[in-house]
Amino acid sequence: MIDTHLLQTVAAVVREGSFERAAQRLHLTPSAVSQRVRLLEDRLGTALILRGLPCTATEAGAKLCRHADMVGLLEDELRRQLPATASASTAHSSLRIAVNADSLATWFLPALAEMAQAGTAWLDVTVADQDQTAEGLRRGHVLAAVTSQAAAVPGCRSRKLGALRYVATASPRFMARWFGRGVNAESLAVAPSLVFNQDDRLQERWVKRLLRRSLALPAHRLPSSDAFVRAALADMGWGMNPLPLVAPLLASGALVELLPDKPLDVPLYWQVVMLDVPLLDELSACVLRHARLELS
Repeated sequence: MIDTHLLQTVAAVVREGSFERAAQRLHLTPSAVSQRVRLLEDRLGTALILRGLPCTATEAGAKLCRHADMVGLLEDELRRQLPATASASTAHSSLRIAVNADSLATWFLPALAEMAQAGTAWLDVTVADQDQTAEGLRRGHVLAAVTSQAAAVPGCRSRKLGALRYVATASPRFMARWFGRGVNAESLAVAPSLVFNQDDRLQERWVKRLLRRSLALPAHRLPSSDAFVRAALADMGWGMNPLPLVAPLLASGALVELLPDKPLDVPLYWQVVMLDVPLLDELSACVLRHARLELS
């Protein structure tokens, strides 16, 4: 049995990114936090924290952090059922969630807002590519994720959310400059594209579907959904943008599709740890409800 205080201390260091900030959160001295972490590392015989700026969890530390989150949720539920166990200093647990940036910029934030209205948990959201968010579940960094992976991560349930539709877009000026003779292998090989980060393969997937072969694309890297759209408006490049985000710009003519009626639908899934806690069920209900409203 792991001492709850030691468990919460490790989790606090990882969440806050430093021993000093964790100490402030826990109302301890940095020395006391360090002693607790070393004590648990000695007991388990493995490193839990990678000291740095910020501090991060080792694989074992990440699993303990998820365990701490799960214990916290169970304790929250006990306090809801037995209010006498709560105190004025009792804090809500954090629901750690991984989501792709385009979902966060379109349909997912209203689901979070609905959940936040209940005021029963803090929401701790991390952003990653939809092909990478499931890794957060595997490593124990998060309790739930919006992911493109259909197969359930061990210990998790998987539910289909629908598909987020993407369209290849650019400004009219960009189209005239780079695609005046058509959207084909020759023009795509030289026209600047936009990518979110090193994991973003949407532009490559769209081109491969169009040409039936892979093609190396010159690209600007912009890790922001908003900057991605603004870069297209500023004639920097073409890119795959979620239709809900750019529909008004397409309607006004500020952006145009490279090829009409050639969308790319990305199926999304909601994966959540198998834990019998109403709070997770409430979160899932909010996410599924808004997904049904917004996704294809």
